Amino acid sequence: MSTNPPDLRPDLAPQAKFSNPARPGQPSIGMVSLGCPKALVDSERILTRLRAEGYGVSPDYQGADAVIVNTCGFLDSAKAESLDAIGEALKENGKVIVTGCLGAEPDYIREHHPKILAVTGPHQYEQVLDAVHEVVPPSPDPFIDLLPASGVSLTPRHYSYLKIAEGCNHKCKFCIIPDMRGRLQSRPAHAVLREAEKLVSSGVRELLVISQDTSAYGVDIKHAEDRGHRAHITDLARDLGSLGAWVRLHYIYPYPHVRQMIPLMADPASGLLPYLDIPFQHAHPDVLKRMARPAAAARTLDEIAAWRDICPDLTLRSTFIVGYPGETEAEFQTLLDWLDEAQLDRVGCFQYENVAGARSNALPDHVAPEVKQERWERFMEKAQAISEAKLAAKVGQVIEVIVDEIDDQAATCRTKADAPEIDGNLFIDEDFEDLSVGDILPVEVEEAGEYDLWGRLA
Repeated sequence: MSTNPPDLRPDLAPQAKFSNPARPGQPSIGMVSLGCPKALVDSERILTRLRAEGYGVSPDYQGADAVIVNTCGFLDSAKAESLDAIGEALKENGKVIVTGCLGAEPDYIREHHPKILAVTGPHQYEQVLDAVHEVVPPSPDPFIDLLPASGVSLTPRHYSYLKIAEGCNHKCKFCIIPDMRGRLQSRPAHAVLREAEKLVSSGVRELLVISQDTSAYGVDIKHAEDRGHRAHITDLARDLGSLGAWVRLHYIYPYPHVRQMIPLMADPASGLLPYLDIPFQHAHPDVLKRMARPAAAARTLDEIAAWRDICPDLTLRSTFIVGYPGETEAEFQTLLDWLDEAQLDRVGCFQYENVAGARSNALPDHVAPEVKQERWERFMEKAQAISEAKLAAKVGQVIEVIVDEIDDQAATCRTKADAPEIDGNLFIDEDFEDLSVGDILPVEVEEAGEYDLWGRLA
């Protein structure tokens, strides 16, 4: 049984899953969705609108009348992946519409792929639809083309991403996401709750709450209250938890008010999972200042300790950057020492890359590639050892899991401490034949690895 690799990319969404093949004669669109879960939600919204207009969704190039490539522009390596995906779609299909974060740079895309039909930026749904209409006119059949209330989902039926805001007010020097997606724009709380209710009623057992800065939700609309729901992350978490599904929070910045949510996480009846995904990025104050991020790593350790006092079962996931311009060996060692003390449960790591348009490109003293690689290996070795020790402590415990997949060898599950694709798995390889995807059930942990667990039905 394979285990999760230590270099798993924390910025990538699960592979999109397509179903419902097109009816005979139905115009059909293919979708290649790259990048983070926020981009995956954009893909779902585009396909939902297209399905409502009578288009089918093709799982392959050959069955599609045109292909939409939803791109990522987070790192130069992600841009290269996006360009490769566009090139593959052009080769295999020929009719390609580009959208997403890299779409904010149309000249750059057309320089490499002049034969694309149209380019739109991120979350420009109407422009994408207009481009599709021009290439493949709609031909709906009102007696057949019925759209489910939950819309089109590109994830397994039992979990779904729930995007609560767009944009970001931070000005981190290494990031160009605010330039591409704009400043924070929160959705009204009642609209988020309405979408969540539809998802849960359609069978979703886990809601994964996402945005660029989830803990800032509602700041831009002054935490407005409308129809009995207040646009504040604590209130929203409480409201979502009342729906009966697991609720998992991603992309949380450690603002002081985050502590208000920890008692909810400590209460199993709240529905809010004891899980925080916080992008710390680094621990040395000078590196954090060069990143233009809050430089209070010591106080962050105090905050982590306070959270764990309230909720001992809290799982903390984070991402870090090694080899940031100017990072000295002493600053990197501070990061390793901080990680030793913080004992984070789930950790991902990037080697710093220049990104066109990022202010960090102009910083002095860029770190040599071989040094970045060596530091990344040392960082991941320490993170792996922490993960292995934490998982070993779970052997003998009975914990609740959700079933993600079943094949002839095992049921692949996740605990409350594991988000889809980016964290670990728990495998049940005996007496799993009667389980179903989406089941939530107790399991006794029998064995632990570096990133994954094995267990039996309790």
